[in-house]
Amino acid sequence: MMYRFLRPLLFRLEPETAHALTLRLISLAGELAPTRLALEALFAVPPRPAQVFGLTFRNRLGLAAGYDKDGVAVRGLAALGFGHIEVGTITPRPQPGNPKPRVFRLVEDEAVINRMGFPGQGMDFAASHLRRSPLARLGINLGKNKDTPLEQAAQDYLTLLRKFSGQADYLTVNISSPNTVGLRRLQGRALLESLLSALAAERTRLPVNPPLLVKLAPDLDDDELDDALAAITAQGMDGIIVSNTTLRREGLRSPRQSESGGLSGRPLTALADAILQKVVNRLQGRLPVVAVGGILTPEDAQRKLDLGAALLQIYTGLVYAGPGLPRRIAQSLKD
Repeated sequence: MMYRFLRPLLFRLEPETAHALTLRLISLAGELAPTRLALEALFAVPPRPAQVFGLTFRNRLGLAAGYDKDGVAVRGLAALGFGHIEVGTITPRPQPGNPKPRVFRLVEDEAVINRMGFPGQGMDFAASHLRRSPLARLGINLGKNKDTPLEQAAQDYLTLLRKFSGQADYLTVNISSPNTVGLRRLQGRALLESLLSALAAERTRLPVNPPLLVKLAPDLDDDELDDALAAITAQGMDGIIVSNTTLRREGLRSPRQSESGGLSGRPLTALADAILQKVVNRLQGRLPVVAVGGILTPEDAQRKLDLGAALLQIYTGLVYAGPGLPRRIAQSLKD
């Protein structure tokens, strides 16, 4: 209820400024025991455990990567009722990302366009600041540095795998952001098989072997999707996340629709549902699927579970519905 009054104030700020402010407040609240306990009480949801890729989650709802890029606010975010928090995208070396402005609200469409380009402090900063919460599983989303040539991308992902294998409950290989030039080419079968084969082999040599997930774009055609799924299953990955943001712009009303970057929010709902259904049908239960994209209401979330998702993630929904959304969704879900 309170967010209804706060949202107009936040929306007067530039989107990236508003995000930085709210992330800072959540981070501080999570680090101070009195405020963290107050958040946990305010947003408490009854546990509804789910077993997915060998892990127990307190509920099926998580926070998608992109919200907490450097892993500085895990405890505060977990207090909002999430069953898992995925931080990142984290790159081996710090990088500024793309020039600002690079985030745009499309209020008329309940959407966001971003062209962030993996800004962050790099893996060493994230590793030293990550503080896990007993309430939520921790996922870490991995990406290559912008200036790493595509043919050397595997080295970036291997470096990140070694760095975070002991800190995360699961790791996500992000090859589907539209905001790093050439990255989506890694979804092609040959490049993807080469990358995942290297990661699978390296994982067997590590003392801790976390589940490896792969995040795909919603813009793949049927042949591209088949190739990507064939590579993912052949290399023994543990799960798939669908989907990332889209480059499509059909049906938008906002004057900001011409901005370049990935589109998320309500316009992604139908597209994300469609690719989720395709992935679930093709996999036939061989791998669990995490659904993200266009979840702004409890009904959106339930529909994705009904389509076969094992877990859910939200992000843009928080922008428009506020911090009470995770609680409302988690309370309403029916397995």
